[in-house]
Amino acid sequence: MLKILNKPYPFNDDLKFNSLIIFFITIGIFIFLLLYQPFDIDNLAVRQKYIMIAGFSVITFLALTLHLLIIPSFFPKGFSSAVWTIKKEILWNLWILFTILAGYFLFTRFMGVMKFGFDMVIKLVFVAVIPISVLIIVNYNKMIRSHLKLADEMNRKLKDNKGIHEKVVSFQSDYQKDSLAIKISALLFIRSANNYIEVYWKEGENVKNQLIRMSLTSAEEILKEHKFVLKCHRSYLINTNHIEKVEGNSQGYKLYFENVSFPIPVSKSSVGKLQGLI
Repeated sequence: MLKILNKPYPFNDDLKFNSLIIFFITIGIFIFLLLYQPFDIDNLAVRQKYIMIAGFSVITFLALTLHLLIIPSFFPKGFSSAVWTIKKEILWNLWILFTILAGYFLFTRFMGVMKFGFDMVIKLVFVAVIPISVLIIVNYNKMIRSHLKLADEMNRKLKDNKGIHEKVVSFQSDYQKDSLAIKISALLFIRSANNYIEVYWKEGENVKNQLIRMSLTSAEEILKEHKFVLKCHRSYLINTNHIEKVEGNSQGYKLYFENVSFPIPVSKSSVGKLQGLI
């Protein structure tokens, strides 16, 4: 069980998606409270009833905004997919639930019109441990299966789509001595390195690389006519014909090239384009 809890889990840092989650959860809480009126809300006078429902909804909105938008934006390293795990995801969700319920407790104490004991806060958090944990683990397994399936499909296509293109491309450096001309078929990938790009290409059985003073945007412009060259990440241009293997896990996809010691990441927005090319 501990091994499962320590497995990597991608933290959802999509601000637009999280904003929608906050909106729909807040509306859902408002409608639920209005229809079912738990916590003895139904025993209150009409005006007090609507004040309490509105207050609970606002507390829910503020707590979710703080935890899903503000804190991850200020501390991105602490929430990156590289360090996030299933255990952290479960604890984070329980903490969010606790802060929402604690907000309800403080609000009811301030209003003084109904009982919402702190013991109820603790009880509801403990009750939520099992369903939250199960949902996160189920989502993790579903995500793993989806990524592995897509990676397998890409790997099958790789075997059948190794086009040979012999055109020579030239990368003209701001310093002429650093310029490079290679066959497009030999190009493996290009990665951004501050004010330079680092070009990797095959020469026989060896992989060579060279720094060129040029922006990745300029390199992309030079290679734009070659449809098999893809910007798979903000820092990488790749020749999809040379991908040796695609790996998919809970953190997304990584590409491997023969005789290259490190993998190349694929951004979420580029997965569909990559799938269409290989």
